[in-house]
Amino acid sequence: MAISRTYGKLIIPMIGDNEPVFILRGQDILAQSAIEMYRLLAEAHGCKVADALAGEINNFREWPGEKRLPAWPPPGMPDPKGRHERAPKMRGPWK
Repeated sequence: MAISRTYGKLIIPMIGDNEPVFILRGQDILAQSAIEMYRLLAEAHGCKVADALAGEINNFREWPGEKRLPAWPPPGMPDPKGRHERAPKMRGPWK
């Protein structure tokens, strides 16, 4: 069972118990760029996953939903400082 700070315990095949995971969502306007940078790093290190990431990047590019900057903490998660940031809606060619 994987552990996500935002989403809690998740059952993901081949992920060990209590192994931390980081989730990028289609609605996150920064996600596609983050995966592209990860692909470049993997490619620079000769990692074969770089080729497979092209499909994931395309999935994020073509996701039809509204894209926005992430808010922290996510809705429903308490902020230790008692604040809550609202995620601004983004407009641009990535829609």
